[in-house]
Amino acid sequence: MKKHYNITVTGKVQGVGFRYNTMYSAKKMKITGFVKNQTNGSVYIEAEAEQEVLDQFIEHCKTGPSSANVRKVTFSESNLVNFKSFEIRYYS
Repeated sequence: MKKHYNITVTGKVQGVGFRYNTMYSAKKMKITGFVKNQTNGSVYIEAEAEQEVLDQFIEHCKTGPSSANVRKVTFSESNLVNFKSFEIRYYS
């Protein structure tokens, strides 16, 4: 069954290619949703996929690209949005 996760990643995760790395991995894993930088220096992700895939994705987020230094990953389940693709979003 498909699920929706709201994920926040903190640490040195901006200016290190974290969003692009996340998008690449999400597309490879057939995850839909988006990733964006937050003004507080964290990265916010909404992701939808099967539970097992999301579990693997969370593990990926705990590492990120080699230039990142992830301190913490938190996530919570939310209502499905039924995204059609995975994209990078910018400040709104």
